[in-house]
Amino acid sequence: MTPIVGSAHTSGITTLTLDSPGNRNALSAELVGELRAALAAAGADPAVRAIVLTHTGTTFCAGADLKNPFAPEDFLALLRELAELPTPVVARVTGHVRAGGLGLLGACDIAAAGPRSSYAFTESHLGLAPAVISIPLLPRLDPRAAARYFLTAERFGPAEAARIGLLTLHADDVDQALEPVLAGLRRASPQGLAASKALVTAPVRAALERDGERLTALSATLFGSAEAREGITALFERRDPSWTS
Repeated sequence: MTPIVGSAHTSGITTLTLDSPGNRNALSAELVGELRAALAAAGADPAVRAIVLTHTGTTFCAGADLKNPFAPEDFLALLRELAELPTPVVARVTGHVRAGGLGLLGACDIAAAGPRSSYAFTESHLGLAPAVISIPLLPRLDPRAAARYFLTAERFGPAEAARIGLLTLHADDVDQALEPVLAGLRRASPQGLAASKALVTAPVRAALERDGERLTALSATLFGSAEAREGITALFERRDPSWTS
């Protein structure tokens, strides 16, 4: 099978590319598995100072693949591995990010985006909740903004994403904006990076340890509910769900 997570290495930076545009880089079992393997390989390479996580197509990640879903515990493992990896992970976004894709952003150490990117926590409109992804996100997000966007599923742009803490930076030219960031990472020592990352990810790692199993179970319960089945069916049928007033 053709890989759906590409990997390339240049000058101390390994770039991992989500390359499944046919389903908008949705979090399928295959994509989650390949991404976990690619992160482990890059993290074990002593020549890698940082990992850039990016995408092909117009969508960074559309969230869970509702036709080929991942096991919730595998996605939790992916978020843990992103947080615990001693190598910094930098998200580079030029397209749309929805639902579970926002969890990937939250688990990355630095997140940068271009002007055409957009964001939405769509779960509440499907009978679901951003349960597992809330673990890496809530320590980073403005609490009032998290309440608003978790509840309403409103779409917002990169300036708002940066204001509320979802993004580190946004710019018309995201690659130009990332140049000083990557230059600084290239000059850092492996030990210095690992120890510094451990400091800033401590709240996320603690939350994953404390809440991971409970929120994974909640996610599975919600996905298996009649209300979620109605919401997902309505999405595929391009109609409003039965509860819409």
